[in-house]
Amino acid sequence: MAVFRPAITGTRHVISAGHHAAAHAGFAILEAGGNAVDAGVAAGIALGVLQTDRVNFAGVAPIILYSATERKIFTIAGLGTWPSAARLEVFHKEYGGKIPPGLLRAVVPAAPDAWITALEKFGTMSFGEVAAAAIRFARDGFPMHGFMADYLHEHEQDYRRWPSSAAVFLPGGRPPKPGDIFVQADLGRTIQYMADEEKAHAGKGRAAGLAAARDAFYKGDIAQAIVRYHHENGGWLAYRDMAEFRVPFEPPVRTRFQELDVYGCGPWCQGPLLLQALNIVGGFDLVALGYNSPAYIHVLTEALKLAFADRHRYYGDPRFVKVPIDELLSFELAARRRRHIAPDRAAPAMPEASEIGGGWEKTPAPSGAAHGEPAPLADTSYVCVIDGEGNAFSATPSDGSSAMPVIPGTGLCPSSRGSQSWTDPAHPACLAPGKRPRLTPSPALAMRDGRVFMPFGTPGNDIQPQAMLQVFLNVAVFEMDPQSAVEAPRFATYSFPGSSEPHAYYPGRLNLESRIDRPVGEELAALGHDVKWWPELEWRAGSVCAITSDPRSGLLSGGADPRRPAYALGW
Repeated sequence: MAVFRPAITGTRHVISAGHHAAAHAGFAILEAGGNAVDAGVAAGIALGVLQTDRVNFAGVAPIILYSATERKIFTIAGLGTWPSAARLEVFHKEYGGKIPPGLLRAVVPAAPDAWITALEKFGTMSFGEVAAAAIRFARDGFPMHGFMADYLHEHEQDYRRWPSSAAVFLPGGRPPKPGDIFVQADLGRTIQYMADEEKAHAGKGRAAGLAAARDAFYKGDIAQAIVRYHHENGGWLAYRDMAEFRVPFEPPVRTRFQELDVYGCGPWCQGPLLLQALNIVGGFDLVALGYNSPAYIHVLTEALKLAFADRHRYYGDPRFVKVPIDELLSFELAARRRRHIAPDRAAPAMPEASEIGGGWEKTPAPSGAAHGEPAPLADTSYVCVIDGEGNAFSATPSDGSSAMPVIPGTGLCPSSRGSQSWTDPAHPACLAPGKRPRLTPSPALAMRDGRVFMPFGTPGNDIQPQAMLQVFLNVAVFEMDPQSAVEAPRFATYSFPGSSEPHAYYPGRLNLESRIDRPVGEELAALGHDVKWWPELEWRAGSVCAITSDPRSGLLSGGADPRRPAYALGW
């Protein structure tokens, strides 16, 4: 298969990230002696400057990592909670059950604490060291790239809703053009303030410095500015919400596919969905079906529909709802679900969810089908790293800037992730004070024989597990290198209620990239799929980054998706 870019190989360390300058920021940390966590955090913070249309420094940052020292997988639930003042009835009485753009969809910012927590437990460097590149990109600016410029142009009116947002994202009163130097001076000062507070406490040790950087955000001037703006403009975030917040470590979820152990984050996000889909397709002879044949695409699509049905019924914040995760990830359930896939007929809508005993309430069916094309959503970015010691880092930072006002003087749009909650009390992801939305960002990590095999992930909202499933199978089953695997043509179903407000639902919809042969699409349509076509490299199909490790040769190989400005670097 011809590729647009070569795979990036190395024997010391490799990083792949959603923007080339973020990859370079992380690579510089590796070259300076930092480990995978130091580098991943540096790249993640940089993405919150370089892709502020899709990633916010005050957003979310779910992380999964492998510590070679502890020989253990960890996940950091970098997702904030609804403020203590949040009230479900407000959305029903004033907004018809919708969660509108603006302050009322804000949850506590989690990304700063997630980055610092990762550094604190697994890193070697200071916050100031790993944030230095991001500070420079914000303070001095960077050349506006076409992907972000297109988004700012398309959402110009959204940014004009708030003067503080227009001042940042429409400099000179217009969206910046590709090549314009885009400066975010306030954001640079915000991150620098955290680094300065860390430096002021450095004499007490590294841990004290990191704690001071965290306090600068959650208890100091930054928190005060966020809370004051919410208080003055009808928002719900309060000082106590900020000051008492800490991201937790939560157990990963895991499944076995052939000789690989695949790990994801828990049901507070959609991480288990990828694993459920793998369990279902693992019972088919995928090679015999034929790569990207009508039969292959049909089986993967139907398996994904079944997994999405279970997500809709069962996934939610496990601190508030009972999630039957062991049953959902069991091979016994996968075998039962597999029998629902008819080889000659597509399910016309989202299937019924799995029936699991134990008193779980049945989530109401979707209320109605959407029409037209699914709206392109500002989604997220991604970074993964493997270092020379065998550590691995995988993170999916997120939260855009067009649905939440910039807090004046900070450059921040505190997390708008409340848009992925529901207002139906029967739904497991219904909002409540202190509860987390059901997050779409969901990084993954595959292991072989107790060693890192492949960290991988992507932006894409509900497309994430679909793109990740296809890329994983490209590597694990069809033996592609990671660059070939991420470039291969993709497909995606929309036959489920979307995670983000307004939770649009397109029964039977299946989108195919145009590099898939037209006769394949025709055969899929004959099976009952509502086939629509994307261009050959469609950004909505995700932007997967992945790195594979061969323990026998020591070779690391990185892939970065050309559908967006992702790049890999290695040595």
